[in-house]
Amino acid sequence: MLRIYLILIIAASAAMAQVPFLGSCPVVETIPNFDIKKYVGKWYEIEKYFAFFEFGGKCVTAIYSEGENSAINILNKQISALTGVSSSIEGVGKPVVKIEEAKLIVTFPTLPLPVDAPYWILDTDYTSYAVVWSCSNFGVFSMRNVWILAREPKPPVSVLEKAYQVLDKNNISRAYFIRTDQKNCPLEN
Repeated sequence: MLRIYLILIIAASAAMAQVPFLGSCPVVETIPNFDIKKYVGKWYEIEKYFAFFEFGGKCVTAIYSEGENSAINILNKQISALTGVSSSIEGVGKPVVKIEEAKLIVTFPTLPLPVDAPYWILDTDYTSYAVVWSCSNFGVFSMRNVWILAREPKPPVSVLEKAYQVLDKNNISRAYFIRTDQKNCPLEN
């Protein structure tokens, strides 16, 4: 039974592309009074926990636009550092309760295994950085992912320090972060 459970955990980790942790999802705070109109636009991925679907990816961006019924349309793009081939995927984020709570469920319908994943905006100043959190419980394990996004591909250290303060305030480990390569990226990405 334990072996089947571990296989399911590994499969879920690959599908949801998150880092497994022993224990349930911790309590974190999202930004109060989230303003979707200020959040939409282009964001550059600066740092993240390992994500299988981004393996070997560089020049990772996310473009958010307002959708219907308080949803957010998502266009994620990246370039393979191995082959130079660019790829993109479209998704949608829908509010868990109401958009002002900054808690969304994101779905990418074109994936072979469409999974609803939490997308919680812990904090943003809307103009320079955003910290996004995702966590799902699987029995005695949880799968976690965190992204630091910025409005420019190479933000100043002061912007990263603001994001790190949000992580520290929510007791989110920085030990698992991987820096996203944003060098020599095409302007249109």
